[in-house]
Amino acid sequence: MLIAQVSDIHAAPDNDHLARFDRVLGWLAQLQPDVLVLSGDLTDDGWLEGYQQIAARLRQQHYPSIILPGNSDDRHLMRAVWGENSWAKDACDGALHAVYEADGLRLIGLDSTVEGQAYGSVTDHLGWLEKALTRVDATPSMLFLHHHVFASGIPTLDESRCRGLDGLEDLLRSAENRPLAIASGHVHRPVAGMFAGIPAHICASVCPANPVWFGSDKVPPVENTPGLMIHRYVNGALTSHHVAV
Repeated sequence: MLIAQVSDIHAAPDNDHLARFDRVLGWLAQLQPDVLVLSGDLTDDGWLEGYQQIAARLRQQHYPSIILPGNSDDRHLMRAVWGENSWAKDACDGALHAVYEADGLRLIGLDSTVEGQAYGSVTDHLGWLEKALTRVDATPSMLFLHHHVFASGIPTLDESRCRGLDGLEDLLRSAENRPLAIASGHVHRPVAGMFAGIPAHICASVCPANPVWFGSDKVPPVENTPGLMIHRYVNGALTSHHVAV
């Protein structure tokens, strides 16, 4: 099974990020993944036409999509464009959680957004996540969300990483069916780490990347190519690839 992950398009009327998204989709057309996960920050400033254009592009693909919101997204507009059936019906407080199962793997999408805030939080969603992980069939799973769960080392971005992490770590460490991996976005560059003893990844962005900057006086130059991830699940083993397009 091939899972493509695309994050942080940040499409707006005054940028070329939809064209950058087209480059990513063109590359994926050669790979033909089984499913695409969009891990948030699709547009900026509630750009309805941007959501509509992204939705139109996704309808042209031969694979399904899981769509999660990020801190720059408008969940009301997302519902208006994609419809209520695109997300889990048992979510509360307007959260856009999602679950997709295929080829012996369950993809769990957790809405980590906090209305009006750049940071994320899972505090109010741990009960839903526990139910999603607790299944009698013990199907292996991956967990996707927008906000990163481990420190990237980039000070300005770590200020807005996910909150409620103590509760999330307790839940994941005690779960009988722990996710094989956790994958997020938000940082606008590829980073690998660990959380609760589980491999954790930050996907590169479609929009221009942030620099590898750890608070020094000088900011290193940064590449300007769209990126994505490919997660490959075969014979019970998961590998994750960072791709620059």
